Formats: sequence, C-alpha cells, structure tokens
Amino acid sequence: MDDDNNVRHDQHDVAAVRRFNRFYTKQIGILDEGMLHTAFSLAEMRVLYEIANGKDVSAAALAEELRLDPGYLSRILRRFQKGGLLQRHTSADDARRSLLALTAKGRWTFARLNARQDDEVAALLAHVPAGGTRRFIDSMRTIEELLTPAPSKEPWILRSHQPGDIGWIAYRHGVLYSQEYGYDESFEALVAKIAAEFIEHHDPARERCWIAERNGEVVGSVFLVLKSATVAKLRLLYVEPSARGLGIGARLIEECIRFARRARYRKITLWTQSELLAARHLYEKAGFELVAGQRHQSFSRDDLVAETWELNLR
Repeated sequence: MDDDNNVRHDQHDVAAVRRFNRFYTKQIGILDEGMLHTAFSLAEMRVLYEIANGKDVSAAALAEELRLDPGYLSRILRRFQKGGLLQRHTSADDARRSLLALTAKGRWTFARLNARQDDEVAALLAHVPAGGTRRFIDSMRTIEELLTPAPSKEPWILRSHQPGDIGWIAYRHGVLYSQEYGYDESFEALVAKIAAEFIEHHDPARERCWIAERNGEVVGSVFLVLKSATVAKLRLLYVEPSARGLGIGARLIEECIRFARRARYRKITLWTQSELLAARHLYEKAGFELVAGQRHQSFSRDDLVAETWELNLR
C-alpha cells in the first residue's frame, strides 16, 4: 500500500555485517592514528588520491564525491597548501572556478604513499591461504557489486492503467507485504477490493490511477479516488524493490497532488501504517501532516498502528 525502501533484516544479518566491519577495518588499519605509518589520515589520503588522479578537480566536486563536510575538506586542503603539496589555479573555462592540482612535492608524496599502500595490500594478500586469492578478490567484487545501485537501463515512465494492471497490483501488494511485513492474504484481498471498486466506479474527471513502467514492466502504482466533493484519497502507493531509490514514489505522489488541484479538491487524505518509514518520509516531504493514529489487529499482525495523513490544498 506504500513505497518502503526499508526491507526488514534479521538481527543476525546486521550483527554479521558489523562484525565484518570491525574485523576488516582492523586489518587495513583504518583505526590507526596515521595510515601506512604516516602523518596522513584515511580521509587525507583519499583527497590526495582524487586530486592526483582527477582532471579539473574542484573543492565542491571533491566534497560531493567523497561525501566530506565542506568545512572539513577546506581544512585538509589548507594543510596541504601549507605543506607545499597543493596549488590552486583558475579554470580556463570559468574564471570564477578554482581548480586543485598537486605540486611537484605533492606528486612525489602521493607516489611514495601509493607505493607503500601497494606493499601493504601485498602483505595482506600474503596471509591468504594458497589458492584462496581468487576467492578473496571475487568476494570483495561481489560486495562492491551488491552495494552499487543498479543504473537505470531505460527511463521509467508514468501511464494510465490498462487491462491486466489491476490484477497485477493486487498480486504484487500481496507478495511484497507478505515478504517484507508478514501480512497474510487478507491484505491482498483488501487491495483487490479497493482496486475493483476503482474500476467499477471510476470517474475520469475526479479519479486517476498512475502506473510506473520500466523496461516494459510495471514497477509501481498509485490511485487517487473520490472521498467527498472536496476530499480526495490517495491509495495503494507501491514501488517494486528493484525500482526503489529512483524517485518513483515521490513522483507518483506529486502526480496525485497535481491532479487533485486541477480537480478542485481542497484536501487529500491517506491511510497507512506507522512502520512504513520510507513512505511516511515521502508523505511528510510532500507536505502531508499526520492527524491521527490508532492501534489495530489486521492482516495476521496484532502490533500495527494505522495512521491518517492529510494535505491541505488551499
């Protein structure tokens, strides 16, 4: 019924990841006062690496790439300049833009650190049992691939509902909410009933269904239906796990609001559950306000809290 990026994970999985983080950071010396037995911190070495290997590097782009606080990065750059490692020059394309480059001393320092890091990694690999190096590298590559967001091969589009969409929406709600929240088949039945009522009583001037499609497959949907002459109701918002993080949920909500204004509604209301954190964030960001909450037992769960949210369109 809602878009939620937060799939529940077993606490054993969480503990396993944290245990691996503690183990690996110790192995590569992140917690040491200086990386590679030098006076440089890990952040400072990453900054040196990016400047040495980048082209037309600016402080703003560097802060964004490394996710560093601009003030913190500024202090690092000042230290590098003071130590004779860094120089700034004006961009040839934009006189207002300052670019970063290593001095001769900076390039020598980076080359020395880079060689030392190669030696450290080689020493780490030396401890891997014979024949295990390929497995070790493949495991690291697998982690990198799984944590890298998949690029969109084709832009997603929004369209009106077509024959087959309604049954698919009920089916996917049933599957996803069972997998992610433990809801039983009564939830799927509720979704099917809501979707069927939309088709049976559809008023095109005041009601709408949007389908998000990507690579020819349905990856999300939302309904806006009539509740009263002045109030519309947002229903059955969902986004497929494979398409989460692409902005589809926020866009579906925006379309509901835009349509409601054109249809001269004064307010949009919606019903959701308190545990759907990602969806609640989207509603709040769109301007909705939480107006009521009530504990209830539904869908084989006895710990649910139903919430009503409203958006004033005046």
